[in-house]
Amino acid sequence: MTPPKMFHRLSAEFIGTLWLVLGGCGSAVFAAKFLSDDISVGIGFLGVALAFGLTVLTGVYAFGTISGGHFNPAVTLGAALAGRVEWRAVPGYWVVQVLGGLVGGLIIWVIASGRDGFEATGNMAANGYGAHSPGGYSLGAVLIAEIVLTAIFLLVILGSTDDRAPKGFAGLSIGLTLTLIHLISIPISNTSVNPARSTGVAFFNGDGAPAQLWVFWLAPLVGAAIAGVAYPLLFGRTDQLAQRPVRDELLEEGPR
Repeated sequence: MTPPKMFHRLSAEFIGTLWLVLGGCGSAVFAAKFLSDDISVGIGFLGVALAFGLTVLTGVYAFGTISGGHFNPAVTLGAALAGRVEWRAVPGYWVVQVLGGLVGGLIIWVIASGRDGFEATGNMAANGYGAHSPGGYSLGAVLIAEIVLTAIFLLVILGSTDDRAPKGFAGLSIGLTLTLIHLISIPISNTSVNPARSTGVAFFNGDGAPAQLWVFWLAPLVGAAIAGVAYPLLFGRTDQLAQRPVRDELLEEGPR
């Protein structure tokens, strides 16, 4: 089978990131606090967390075989450090991921502006700390949460896509992990773990979000770098299949 051309890979990353921002942030903007006859029928934190997880799950299954299904500059960095993607692809991936996020944010803004009384400032699901954190969490708390959760996210991604992992379940594992990450951290920072997601809505949101955007680039990239370096050291590279779990060796040898 001919490997996908770089244009195809970049197209997949652009559309996948757009879908992540539109599905995840869009659910937060349009549906999280929806009222009907003064009764809340919104999806709340749980619904938003599921929306982010579902966008990644569907995106990975749709585009994973084309581009790897990163949709996130932090994932691309971690994958490069772990030897899963060539370094020359990183700049292009980052550019189209950010552009996809911005187009996703633009689509949300255009649709939301069709409702009378909508004010984008402070209402575009932007990430933040301090006064801009949903729960009022400090810069230090947000940095720790974003670094640790991104590192765990990358470890799950690298493990789920390892040649030694069961085939066909990576999208499910990755999507559910992102859902859990959002359940933990929406109150802390509105959950980033993805610089493209943060950038995609920050400038439409305003209200201090652009000035705090550096945190949601720095922390996810640090967390991803930790995981990208740690995974091969802790568990071996995918080409080191001689070092498989004892269970696999016993299955090959058969009963004694």
